[in-house]
Amino acid sequence: MDGFTTKTPKRPGLNYLHGDAAPDHGQMMEITPRIQWIRMSLPFSLKFINVWLIDDGDGWTIVDTGMPLKETRDAWKAILEPRVTADKPLKRVIVTHMHPDHVGCAGWLCYKYGAELWMSRLEYTTCRMLISDTGREAPEAGISFYRKAGWDEAALQNYRDRFGGFGRGVSKMPDSFFRLSDGDTFEMGGETWEVITGNGHSPEHVCLFCPSENIVISGDQLLPRISSNVSVHPTEPAANPLLDWMSSCEKLLERLPEDVLALPAHNEPFRGAHKRLRHLIDGHEIALTRLKQRLAERPRNVLDTFAAIFGRKIALDEQGMATGEALAHLNCLIYRGEVKAEPGPDGVTLYSLAS
Repeated sequence: MDGFTTKTPKRPGLNYLHGDAAPDHGQMMEITPRIQWIRMSLPFSLKFINVWLIDDGDGWTIVDTGMPLKETRDAWKAILEPRVTADKPLKRVIVTHMHPDHVGCAGWLCYKYGAELWMSRLEYTTCRMLISDTGREAPEAGISFYRKAGWDEAALQNYRDRFGGFGRGVSKMPDSFFRLSDGDTFEMGGETWEVITGNGHSPEHVCLFCPSENIVISGDQLLPRISSNVSVHPTEPAANPLLDWMSSCEKLLERLPEDVLALPAHNEPFRGAHKRLRHLIDGHEIALTRLKQRLAERPRNVLDTFAAIFGRKIALDEQGMATGEALAHLNCLIYRGEVKAEPGPDGVTLYSLAS
């Protein structure tokens, strides 16, 4: 569910806390005496997710969890069994957002250790909604959505075959949760943390900022070397998530110090948040400009815009995410009044510059 951009070299202007060093799967590296950096393996191109174990004094907090793979559960057992006791329990599992690499083991951890689940409301409810699709046939609305984007029958069949797979990447969710909202504060690791929410990559993504330590646990909202996927989905075909994403980046520019230490979900902890946030915004604006240039040549369907946005060939297993991200850029331009969409003779939507 995260960005599928190929991993790039470390960006100039960013200062990486540990340089190239990173923990192996299930191992820990100290960020502060109370915050441990752990990496868990992933079965796709990103390879690892960063998760965080916080010593709360009278208990433990986990932020993000990895997927419910045997090797991930075994790693959590090895980490927690020497530490979690009746006098010092696992108190809570905080999930930044509902994608399976972040929420996947949350239910298992909560049930096994009696911990509370902390999430934003939209992330929790969206996760439960997607899990409910497990075992369903692909809906006609989804098939129509991708057919209008220009998908052929082979790609549509692949969508049908894969539909409902979200729930298989998430362990059973707790039936209740503690809600995190923008501006909330709470105590963790002996310090006060503030919730900053963002949108675009997911419905109500939570970042956790500690002013006294000048640290932000940024999830997928702020990554140093890859850009998070920002997509339109069949459930809301007229959505404008790219505007949401860029507005969220602007919010973080306003609310985070320039020298904050960012603890991202992928890649390495770094400083240089303002420079990176500005680069993310500018990168999408450049893609929007390239997209307009391509549409100026002639009307195009969604698949015909991939070269302008991604600059590389998109594999079949990436086509769903690429379609969603291309539509995010197209819908943003429609919202700005710069592009129009009209049905073509074969029912595939064609996009062109607005006159």
